[in-house]
Amino acid sequence: QVQLVESGGGLVQTGGSLILSCAASGSRFSSIENMGWYRQAPGKQRELLVYITNDGRPTYVGPVKGRFTISRDNAKNTVYLQMNSLRPEDTALYICYCNARYSDPVDFRGYWGQGTQVTVSS
Repeated sequence: QVQLVESGGGLVQTGGSLILSCAASGSRFSSIENMGWYRQAPGKQRELLVYITNDGRPTYVGPVKGRFTISRDNAKNTVYLQMNSLRPEDTALYICYCNARYSDPVDFRGYWGQGTQVTVSS
């Protein structure tokens, strides 16, 4: 099983920046593969923002490409999201996820964090 703990959310003014982090821990898994970030605003569906492979290759979704940057530190089992030029429409619960690989039996399982709230004031 894997546990994900996010941190770094808060209140920021338009144009400001935040860095989110998500630390993964657990047992029995062979490796943690992709890690990424979703967000969900009230009344809207959860949307994928970006994910990164275990060898550091990122995939971004259009609305945040160029403003947000994902990175990971495999030694710390942690993924980060650098958010710049924040706008009120970025206000949402930001949720971390990962896919873990198991070898006995062979399996892949997805895990979600509880989320960290980001609020951008005008």
